[in-house]
Amino acid sequence: MQLSPPTPEARPIRFGSDRAAEPATAEQREWLITNGLGSYGCGTVAGTPTRSYHGLLVAALGAPADPCTRTLLVAGLEEAPLDPRAIVSFALEGSVPTWRFALGDALVEKRLWMRPGAHTTTVHYRLLQGSRPLRLEIGVLVNARSHHGDSLDPTGSHHPPIGLRAVPRGVQLIPELAGVPPFQVLSDRGDTELAATDGWLCGIPLAAEAERGLASTTDQLRACRITVELSVAAPTFTLVASTEADPPLDGERSLRERRSHDTALLAQWQEAQPQLAAAAPGWVRQLVLAADQFVAARGTGHTLLAGYPWFGDWGRDTMISLSGLTLVTGRSAIAAQILRTYARHLSGGMLPNRFPEGGEPLGEHDYNTVDATLWFYEALRRHHEATGDPALIRELFPKLRQILEAHVQGTRHGIRRDPADGLLRAGAEGLQLTWMDAKVNGEVITPRSGKPVEVNVLWFCALRAMASFAPLCGESGEAYAELAEQARQGFQHFWNPQAGCCFDGLDGPGGGPDASLRPNQLLAVALTDQLLSREQARQVLEVCGQRLLTPMGLRSLDPADPRYVGRYGGGPLERDRAYHQGTVWAWWLGPWAVAHARLHGSPVHALQWLEAIGDHLAAAGLGSVSEIFDGDPPHHPRGCIAQAWSVAEVLRAWTELTADAARGPG
Repeated sequence: MQLSPPTPEARPIRFGSDRAAEPATAEQREWLITNGLGSYGCGTVAGTPTRSYHGLLVAALGAPADPCTRTLLVAGLEEAPLDPRAIVSFALEGSVPTWRFALGDALVEKRLWMRPGAHTTTVHYRLLQGSRPLRLEIGVLVNARSHHGDSLDPTGSHHPPIGLRAVPRGVQLIPELAGVPPFQVLSDRGDTELAATDGWLCGIPLAAEAERGLASTTDQLRACRITVELSVAAPTFTLVASTEADPPLDGERSLRERRSHDTALLAQWQEAQPQLAAAAPGWVRQLVLAADQFVAARGTGHTLLAGYPWFGDWGRDTMISLSGLTLVTGRSAIAAQILRTYARHLSGGMLPNRFPEGGEPLGEHDYNTVDATLWFYEALRRHHEATGDPALIRELFPKLRQILEAHVQGTRHGIRRDPADGLLRAGAEGLQLTWMDAKVNGEVITPRSGKPVEVNVLWFCALRAMASFAPLCGESGEAYAELAEQARQGFQHFWNPQAGCCFDGLDGPGGGPDASLRPNQLLAVALTDQLLSREQARQVLEVCGQRLLTPMGLRSLDPADPRYVGRYGGGPLERDRAYHQGTVWAWWLGPWAVAHARLHGSPVHALQWLEAIGDHLAAAGLGSVSEIFDGDPPHHPRGCIAQAWSVAEVLRAWTELTADAARGPG
């Protein structure tokens, strides 16, 4: 039986041995597989680990349906004679990483994927051609530690106690640690030999962690060796790593199920965007598959994970990402579940900025955001726009009212409407409340206390949204419209006539405006046309375009600013100090492109600003979009290899602009 063809319509990401077998490039390109439960696997094309997060099975094993506490279980495979130098090609087929190895006249294909809805990773080998049988010897490396690299052993040992037990078709691993269940490594055939006498392999180098100033080595336990022969008569071999009791060992059937999942995602998107999907370039289709990687179960609903491999679910990231990851892709029911999940955790008129790992209860420190709650209104507005169904607005309207009342009267962290100008102020000593949230040894790098510009764009938009929501719920929206008008008039104080753009903040610690040039003011053009005159909007776009725009996103600070840092690198302190001081953020391409089209009336031209992302999909986290890039050329990708709002905002902007272009002028 031949394997089913690759998932159709996604852009093929493929390269040959010049990149796949060359360590300097192959170790910089990373694959990612996910299961919709928060579990994942990731690694390099070269097959050598460079991060503490690399592994075949990193399982979400926290509190029930908590996708954020993830444990490295199966770290990797030693595959003789599949040496990285024998790689002749690598391809990402939909969501399935695929290698080909040439060994004399033998050609071997390897694929791996995760089973949707199960903590199971499958690795499938096939002998495509060869004049004689090929003997594979596979060593399985395991662990039982946090994916961050921290030991889960209460004694602090980095060699957690793991029992080994032979079972039919493989080996069962039994970690003697609370919260870590037994897991299995099984195969459909071959000879399995326990390798307990081999002990731990110590000092495995992790180059990416060394570059980040973190622990630069790791230890792994060789659990077993599997020997199998591939031949013309028996060309395939399947290996499965799983926490499930009885995972399927039929590799070809499992692969068809994985591809059916991908095909269904594309079909759902095509149904939601029938005219746009037909003409979409391959890289956009690939982003639709990438969008699914961030959707995870939480409780009885869903959540969005902010980025792989180390972020959990964050309120701000979720609200910004929700439209591009769910509404654009035809998954409005999941979007509604996510909005309900966050609404259930409303406290003091605020949504949480994050859910703690491990199922711990939310604390005051988890509500350290001024903008996540305001993005909630925008996400809900977009949900209504996409579905035309007011039911969710009616359901959540009492909570929406509570939020605004709390913001008018005042809530935690100094968040309160200023009656003098109708604007929203926020700030408390030692807190970072906006999306520019880096903090080093208690020092907030970009405190932005007072009245941040994007916060007040969102405040105005939230008030306008409430004015439109109220009639849907049988109430008058007049009071909200009046508050919005007061905020609109107050917003005029943000204009900086000397610089020809907006101040980044008002009424800061020094009492005056903050003239830092950052991308935040773009929301005053991208989300509304009521806060700036057309000429002011033109100047904002011109200034940001000349000094902040790069092909991969917008710099977080003007290079002419003495605080600018052009390269994001070094240890945690150096990186945090650079995080919002010049580093390029890909998610800002969405607001930039939408603002460009809004001002110039040419969505076709604005779409060109998104095209560089298509090339980037083959450069770092394969098939996805990186979190950040260096501010200085050539803008090397940094941070998470797959970031939710990077994918979401590019996908949302492409959809909106393509729809506008299809409608034509007017």
